Amino acid sequence: MAERPASRESRGRNRVVPAVVLATVVAVGAVGAVAVARHSHDASDPRATAAPSVHTAKVVRRDLSNSQTVAGQLGFGPVRDLKGTGTGTLTKLPSNGATTVRGKALYRVDDRPVPVFYGGTPFFRDLRKVGLVGNDVTVLRNNLVALGYDVGFEGTAQRSAGQPQGTTFTASLAAALKRWQQDVGLKPTGELKAGDAVVLSGPVRVNSVKAQTGDPVAEDILSYVSPKKVITVPVNAQQVSAIKPGDTVTIVLPGGEFPGTVSGIARTAQNDSAQPDAQPGSGDDSSSKTNVTVLPKRASDVASLDEADVQVEFVSEIHKNVLTVPVGALVALSGGGFVVQRPGGELVRVQTGMFATGLVEVSGKGVAEGLTVVVAS
Repeated sequence: MAERPASRESRGRNRVVPAVVLATVVAVGAVGAVAVARHSHDASDPRATAAPSVHTAKVVRRDLSNSQTVAGQLGFGPVRDLKGTGTGTLTKLPSNGATTVRGKALYRVDDRPVPVFYGGTPFFRDLRKVGLVGNDVTVLRNNLVALGYDVGFEGTAQRSAGQPQGTTFTASLAAALKRWQQDVGLKPTGELKAGDAVVLSGPVRVNSVKAQTGDPVAEDILSYVSPKKVITVPVNAQQVSAIKPGDTVTIVLPGGEFPGTVSGIARTAQNDSAQPDAQPGSGDDSSSKTNVTVLPKRASDVASLDEADVQVEFVSEIHKNVLTVPVGALVALSGGGFVVQRPGGELVRVQTGMFATGLVEVSGKGVAEGLTVVVAS
């Protein structure tokens, strides 16, 4: 007699199984029922139905993980524009692909070098009067210190709201500025005018030069990107919650697989224009993507490539050193739960854990590594 389907109540007492797995289990349950029923039918009975073919597998101990693989793009990250400041004419420009160096000229104006400093505040005013206070002074001081110049007493103080924040422009700082100007070929005035140096957040790579020599400096000069190669991966907004900065990922390139790390996740999602059928308010946000940034752990793994289409595998969950069988070894019980069947017909009850890549985690009395079980084919 065929077993009755499990009731809603009995199903509710068991682990929830994905729909695709349920379909497999129902089919496997039918195989198990037929395999057991074979012993109660006469082989000569013309009404008897031949049992589906089966094969066996062993219970194996392994690491089991759930993952998603998403297409991404290897490159240098977002492109940003640089506009010049001050007055004068551009007389020399960098080449595409050039990388900035602190204290070295990025371009020249009226044949004088315009060096690069790193910091968070641009030089928005002339720094010439001792006693000026501001974050732009802090940028100047920090860069001269990084370049090895003695700037004297720091001159930094906490000020109340409404008062200028940052470092004080001291006589010692002006003297250090003068020494640096002389070293790099600038007129050693001990004063810094807006436009005498470019302030960037950190080292950058010139992506493309937009201006030409002879153009005024106060125009768009160039675009730049990060000097480090990164992988930008647009992930479905529904799935990005399983990804965290610092997660280890696998980068799949034509030359092999390499480790990487999630370095950042965009705070906003963007609609994928490649999904024109998605309707606002429809409840289907499959076209909504969030950019995840991945860094290769070893720069040498991508040294030969500037741009490439890649695949990135994100692992959302992992169970280590667990017993597993193929999903096709599960037999559903009418009263709820699952068993596996041994070649001799013995049924062994199992508790299921993670499902992944056609395998399922199992445990229970009598379940051990190396145990042979029947798998439907």
